[in-house]
Amino acid sequence: MRVLMNRAIAELLRPYLPPEGVAACFEVMGIDTQIIADNTYFVVTEHDAIVGCGGWSRRATLFGGDHTKGRDAALLDPTRDSARVRAMYTDPAHVRRGIGRMILDACEAAARAEGFTNVELAATLAGEPLYRAYGFELIEPITSRISTGVEVPLLRMGKRI
Repeated sequence: MRVLMNRAIAELLRPYLPPEGVAACFEVMGIDTQIIADNTYFVVTEHDAIVGCGGWSRRATLFGGDHTKGRDAALLDPTRDSARVRAMYTDPAHVRRGIGRMILDACEAAARAEGFTNVELAATLAGEPLYRAYGFELIEPITSRISTGVEVPLLRMGKRI
């Protein structure tokens, strides 16, 4: 999965960010083993190769990998909080084939089954078109500043499920 994530970050964000912005994304994004341990992460394969992955979370962290600062493992309350859609990546050679939608369908169904009525995510500029087409609406633009001071633009988006 790490190889897929790194390829997706390096290639899919290039049209949206300058080289230092793409490089900064590696400090902000990546694998989140908490979602995997919570059994809320999905993997799409084709011919035994991982071509997409993503999941949802019942925890407070909105975005980021294991190494990202500011993580919060507190459990969310489905009666008042939004579930989180997290760590969505598609192999650049497989974009626009429905993989993201398939994962979003699975995330929403699982979150709904646990009583959540809303989901939120932090979209990259490359991911925004998929999420908008899927019904997510902008809540607010946010940024994540890395240790070198470079800011990574993100969009906090939400949807009722």
